[in-house]
Amino acid sequence: MSLSPSARRTRLGLLSLLAASALGAGGLVAAGSASAATVADCVRSLPAGDSTVGVPFGGTTYDVLVHVPADAGDGALPLVLDLHGSNSNGGVQAGISDLASVADQKDFIVANPTGAIEFEKTLEDGNWAWNVPGVPLTSGTFPPEGSRDDVAFLSSVVETLSAQGCVDPGSVFATGFSGGGRMASALACTRADLFAAVAPVAGLRAGRADLDDLTTIEAGSCAPARPVSVLTFHGTADAVNPFDGNEDPRWGYSVATATAGWASLDDCGGEPVTTAVTAEVGRAVLDDCADGTSVEAYAIEGGGHTWPGTAVDLEASGLGVVNRSISASEIMWDFFAAHARTSEPSPEPTATATPEPTVTATPEPTATPEPTATASPTATPEPTASSPTTAPTAAPAAGSGPHRGALAETGASASLPLGTAAMLLAAGGALLLARRRRA
Repeated sequence: MSLSPSARRTRLGLLSLLAASALGAGGLVAAGSASAATVADCVRSLPAGDSTVGVPFGGTTYDVLVHVPADAGDGALPLVLDLHGSNSNGGVQAGISDLASVADQKDFIVANPTGAIEFEKTLEDGNWAWNVPGVPLTSGTFPPEGSRDDVAFLSSVVETLSAQGCVDPGSVFATGFSGGGRMASALACTRADLFAAVAPVAGLRAGRADLDDLTTIEAGSCAPARPVSVLTFHGTADAVNPFDGNEDPRWGYSVATATAGWASLDDCGGEPVTTAVTAEVGRAVLDDCADGTSVEAYAIEGGGHTWPGTAVDLEASGLGVVNRSISASEIMWDFFAAHARTSEPSPEPTATATPEPTVTATPEPTATPEPTATASPTATPEPTASSPTTAPTAAPAAGSGPHRGALAETGASASLPLGTAAMLLAAGGALLLARRRRA
């Protein structure tokens, strides 16, 4: 059977997924020197349910939406930072991911902070973007001088919530959608001492795109202090952050290159395990990586610039197809839980004195998809959702869904689209070929 041009592009673009790249991991950043935090006797002062925590940073207090499960008990809990996309805010992202529902069943804290680079306001809580180190905004310009250092700010969010929420220091994780995925990737590159694993959705990077060749990663731009487990989800029909890459310096190289970059940074060996999860979803895994880490990629055949499993109707906003045969939020929590560290240093203290944060109970944030907005003086927003409608088909309930059990299968299913099946089967061969060439 002959492939259509789009299927051929999908196949070729995915052949190198999880292939070892030539990206070096030199120039490692020193890990934090603080001794491991003691959490056995910690006391949680954050209220159960949804609240707003004031996080002091750089002379300003920033509100962060926090969800603590009602039946969490007194022990230390994992923490997941859930980062919104460009032209959005923490409340919107909380609605898209609905990680709070998973947290209520699995007992972890979810935090939805908001970026500080402002877009033209069309949302009640404003439209914002993250200051990803060395990466231009959607306008092609870099953040203004003096913009908030979001690596340091998000480290302060972890520090504040660790003190108030009784957080397990070995179970701190980050996810994010689109621009939030780029920010989560930057946290893995710069604060591997703090984050045990990341799971970007439609936004995985392994360092900045090289401005001299946007199809490659800038050498030394991602230098984690230690291996970090990485999981990603990406649609093959994503028009905002294209699967095969583009010529935009804020994106650039392909998802295959990004995943291969992390396979190299984590010193992965062995052969990838490939799985047909559903008729449209393929999974490739490398779990023979340094310090027990792993790299996993879910390719969503025909999927758009969306969050798999979301109940928010992102299709209506022109972001493409939402695949609801899996739940990214459920899968990523299982991944996080499997990749916690046994003992971690406390986050490095910020230079700014941090008074006791304020905690205010708040109603659950409205799950409003991201609207399309016109350019602001500082940034041109990405295409985003425009209405708070709910999709006709809701995401699978936590703890259910076709990804349960299906992950035990190996090999490509006959029902899997040919482009994705070819990618999965070729991933192992590409990796082994790259190793033989290096040898």
